[in-house]
Amino acid sequence: MMNQTSVFSLDSRTMDLIERKLSVKREMACAKEHELFDVFEQDLTEEEAWALKYLYAYMPVNDMADYNSDLFLSYVRQSLEIRKTMPWGSRVPDHLFLHFVLPYRVNTENIEDSRGILHQELNERTRSLSMADAILETNYWCHEKATYIGSDLRTIAPLSLIRNARGRCGEESTLAVAALRSIGIPARQVYTPRWAHCDSNHAWVEAWADGTWYYIGACEPEARLNQGWFSPPARRAMLINTRIYADYSGPEDITLADEWFTEINLLENYALTRTITVLVKDEEGRPVSEAQVHFELYNTAEFYPIATIPTNEQGEAVFKTGLGDLLIRAVKNGVWGEQKITVADSDRIEMVLDQMEQPNGTHDLDMVPPPEREGETVQALSEERIQQHNRCLEAGTKIRTSFEDTFMTEEAASELAAEVGLPTERVWNILCKARGNSHEIAAFLREQSRELGEWPLRLLESLNEKDLVDTFHDTLTDHLHASLAVRGELAEDVFTQYVLCPRVLHEMIVPYKHFFQEAFTSEEAEAFKADPAVLARRLDELYSRREDLPNLKGKGNPVGTFKLMAGDPVSLDILFVAICRSLGVPARLHPSEQKPQYMACGVWINAVLDASVPREEAAKSWGKIRLLKDVHASDDAPDASYFENFSFARLEHGVYKTLLFAEGKRDVYDQPFEVELGSYRMTTGVRLKDGTVQVRFNYFLVRAGEETDVVLTFRHAEHEIPVLGTLDRQAMLTRLDGAGCQLGELIGGRGALVAWIEPEREPTKHLFREIGELTTAFTELDAPIVLIIGDAEWSASFDPSDYPQLPKSTLFIRDASYAALSDIISHSTVHEAGFPHLFVLDEADQIRYTASGYKIGTGKESLQVLSAIRQ
Repeated sequence: MMNQTSVFSLDSRTMDLIERKLSVKREMACAKEHELFDVFEQDLTEEEAWALKYLYAYMPVNDMADYNSDLFLSYVRQSLEIRKTMPWGSRVPDHLFLHFVLPYRVNTENIEDSRGILHQELNERTRSLSMADAILETNYWCHEKATYIGSDLRTIAPLSLIRNARGRCGEESTLAVAALRSIGIPARQVYTPRWAHCDSNHAWVEAWADGTWYYIGACEPEARLNQGWFSPPARRAMLINTRIYADYSGPEDITLADEWFTEINLLENYALTRTITVLVKDEEGRPVSEAQVHFELYNTAEFYPIATIPTNEQGEAVFKTGLGDLLIRAVKNGVWGEQKITVADSDRIEMVLDQMEQPNGTHDLDMVPPPEREGETVQALSEERIQQHNRCLEAGTKIRTSFEDTFMTEEAASELAAEVGLPTERVWNILCKARGNSHEIAAFLREQSRELGEWPLRLLESLNEKDLVDTFHDTLTDHLHASLAVRGELAEDVFTQYVLCPRVLHEMIVPYKHFFQEAFTSEEAEAFKADPAVLARRLDELYSRREDLPNLKGKGNPVGTFKLMAGDPVSLDILFVAICRSLGVPARLHPSEQKPQYMACGVWINAVLDASVPREEAAKSWGKIRLLKDVHASDDAPDASYFENFSFARLEHGVYKTLLFAEGKRDVYDQPFEVELGSYRMTTGVRLKDGTVQVRFNYFLVRAGEETDVVLTFRHAEHEIPVLGTLDRQAMLTRLDGAGCQLGELIGGRGALVAWIEPEREPTKHLFREIGELTTAFTELDAPIVLIIGDAEWSASFDPSDYPQLPKSTLFIRDASYAALSDIISHSTVHEAGFPHLFVLDEADQIRYTASGYKIGTGKESLQVLSAIRQ
């Protein structure tokens, strides 16, 4: 008698669970019953039916709102066909296929039907290779398609990234995961939510081959697996995780098992770890269940919860993390306790929920990251393999830059501007940003501007830079014509920013204005225009609020949310704003509070879409925070910069919510910050060279209609500037024109910044950005900046003119022999950290500061040291 194996090796309990969850989702999405669920009436195989059931059962609410069954069935059928036809398909276990091949979503990207397109690109190129080599080859292909650039938080989809040819690490890794899945290789995007030793974060990829998970740096190929410039930083991380849309049982450590997703903790694969247990009690000493325990890390001047774990019935929350410092905050029903912990010193702490009001005055604490640690010794690659790798990198760069050569040129932009009568500089500014979508944007301008003048251009200028890459002709035309039809008597700046502009937050832009203009009767539309609060009440009464995945909140597009009649709170807020704008009512999400508002008689009024919010709370009056300079500040105190060294947070239900003022905002003393009344905490931080942060909390109250004065203070840090060695002035280098020169000729005799770089890699691009942002300060110092590229790191496509933001004192130089490079980099941890290798020199060519590899803040630290030794 044969044992019958169920489809995908699912046992009866798992099948029952999927059916129950599918039933919940079907009820939730009843407004889109036909668009989503009629697919199950089609002639499906058993595999197709269960693959669809699995996807639907755990599908985020926003995906049910924004997409229809044709897209999901396409992913299912292509994934099953790929599994059958790829040589390793049968070797991938069912549970890995379900969790890491079949899923259509990687991050928060817009979902495109891209699996077949990517498979067609990679099939012949990889199918004759081993799985491990196929992973490497796929990453070479990704390198051909995109390179790194910092950008906003919206994640563009793989095909849009290819069109742009560049993106941030979250987008590069989304492309790499999608590409690997398209050839049937299990893959997942992994994140360190925030670094402990420096600001920012990072994402990369893990891929499975023949029983083992490996990691790669997406779009940044190495010659072998488990290697990347981020390897040393990862050893100092406090969490590295990924989210799976399923009830996933491991074998990895599970951080959080939610009803609709599972977060797994992969930190142990990269860093030393410790499992800590937090016991939460009430004031009578009884364990508190279902308290939310936030494990918070200092990063970008705020305390960010890298994990939030509910306590069990015994009042315990368990978390595996790195050996650095965390601020732990436990909250239930607005009552909290807070405690800093050094993980290396303790694996169990007790917290009492006994706080309901914040403290007064200031409080200082140090946040220390995990120490640097050497990696495992690996066998050196052969010279042949290194040369082969370098040839692949060079070829990939040429392919990508050849594609970029097809983008519209400045000359073509000038001709278009003259043809349609628009300002040349403004047209080029838009087309330059549109990159691979520039011809589409140009066609829109050519078609619309003759009749409508500057309005098409103003629409484009109202968008974020990234929107120009994945917003197309039909969408732009919808917003242009529908908006002009309801312009009315609004001032041009109000109309442009709060009616014409389709962008609300971080959602995908779709053509929604004509849709909403036709969605209501004329009587309804007039009632909403006369009093948008009527619309807010309508949405509150008829639309259900569904908590979506944390990272997908606010990602639902307005049309999808409207049709589903459900969404997460932020997506519903976006829907309100979109409908108002479609009807000609200026609307927005408040810049720092992210709450929906509409304009009436020139005044912004809060819209209340949640009846559970007390009216008096929703209608809170506003107050102001006026920042004052610290007259006693030391000369080396940092210049204030929001989300760089200070931030504000308001206490809400026991948790501090950071206010979202513009990142890098420096004009902080000029005008007061408009905020809601409440209890506030200002966080300032000074990060030391070893990654430790000297933190100061300043607590204060903001009252309705009042202006609260707060002195912005930083803790004073003693910056020792030791002598670390010297660089050889006689070392011979080569100018880009081929002429030889000595290092001494380039650095002069008054101090300099010298760095050996790798232009194609993310760490060097961060350095370019940081130096560029400090151009004025470096120019005032009049110090040479010498950026040196070795033969192995040189790319034929490299062009110094691509970096106009760098100070004019910047020189790019070739160094074939590395003769001038200090012996400092021979230390194992520094050598593994890789490029850039940066040195600050004094007037005697002595090294006074050095940094290697990825370290956000290197540019500013270099400037501080250079300034100090120049005085």
